[in-house]
Amino acid sequence: MKDLRLAWCGALAAVSLFASGAAAQTPVKLGVLADMSGIFSDIGGMGAAEATRMAAEDYEKARPGKLKIEVVSADAQNKPDISSAIARKWFDSEGVDALIDLPTSAISLAIAPLVREKNKVALFTASGSSDLTGKACTPNSVHWTYDTWALSHGTADAITKAGGKSWFFLTADFALGHSLERDATAVINENGGKVLGGIRHPTDAKDFSSYLLQAQASKAQVIGLTNAGGDTINAIKQASEFGIVEGGQKLAGMLLFLSDIHSVGLKTAQGLQLTTAFYWDLNDSTRSFGERYAARNGGRLPTMNQAGAYSAVLAYLKAVEKVGSPKDGAAVVKAIREAGPFEDPLFGKTWLREDGRVVHDMMLVEVKKPSESKRPYDYYKVLATIPAERAFRPLKDGGCPLVK
Repeated sequence: MKDLRLAWCGALAAVSLFASGAAAQTPVKLGVLADMSGIFSDIGGMGAAEATRMAAEDYEKARPGKLKIEVVSADAQNKPDISSAIARKWFDSEGVDALIDLPTSAISLAIAPLVREKNKVALFTASGSSDLTGKACTPNSVHWTYDTWALSHGTADAITKAGGKSWFFLTADFALGHSLERDATAVINENGGKVLGGIRHPTDAKDFSSYLLQAQASKAQVIGLTNAGGDTINAIKQASEFGIVEGGQKLAGMLLFLSDIHSVGLKTAQGLQLTTAFYWDLNDSTRSFGERYAARNGGRLPTMNQAGAYSAVLAYLKAVEKVGSPKDGAAVVKAIREAGPFEDPLFGKTWLREDGRVVHDMMLVEVKKPSESKRPYDYYKVLATIPAERAFRPLKDGGCPLVK
């Protein structure tokens, strides 16, 4: 009987120890709010949710027993009102601590004040407006992957310096398109170029014929595509049908993704120059991530937004562990900032500024000819690396009220 009591006490002690260890895990809930069904779904979408899960799994494997991570996702439907309602419900009744992706600038600009009000964290890995680290910056916002200033100063700068001095813009009539056109125009003017005109089109436009005819008639050397996702794909395909490039005009995609090139095809996209934050075939670390991602996503290689989701979530989880809880969002963002500069597995040397801008190298790339590509998604030639210090808008120029 004595031996039985000792065994029973030992079992109770083991259960108690296990329960104590389990209780020591800090719960963290991540909400991926992405375009799951629309024209930006290939850019982020379910791929961003999968990248987030990969980051959570990799963190738990490297730091077992520290955090108990849950990932939920929802379709933003590219509508600020619907996205805001989802985010508010997640915050108020479902315990979500941080948002990831946020597929359009309009959505991000609408949600940033809500995240600040609730003292949560927004990891903007898919939206582009440089206003997010300017007048709309908050202590709870982290703008991770790219922005319109960086894209414009990469692509427009290279093209105007190479002789493309006159431009005409096809601009998506929403926040991202407006920001891209504004920031690219500033670069063109700085380099002695001139914008001859432009036209704005609705999101998810199917027929670009009238817009392309106006661009063609402008005689501009460069037609700047200040749109994204399915709109950019349709514009490039229809421009090919109109023979615009064969006629001597150049297309400049101001926001292009690997998935866009895959959809358009190298025959049509070859020679396009673009600026990107990430390319899966850059080095051993990016290739390893790309291959793991592809194995989970039907062979599709990650876009820069999907890579951004992975890296941002890893940095966020490390900061949560340092702070001890995800509940004070501003404190977690501060911990990310205090951790830098750090070596990110996908973006290299990386740090977070006080305006919420994550700084890392960017790349100017050119789309390969079909004869140069050895396999699907082997699409880019890196023309130049834009150092982190020059890749993003100077801190003093953004107008962020947090910057003293």
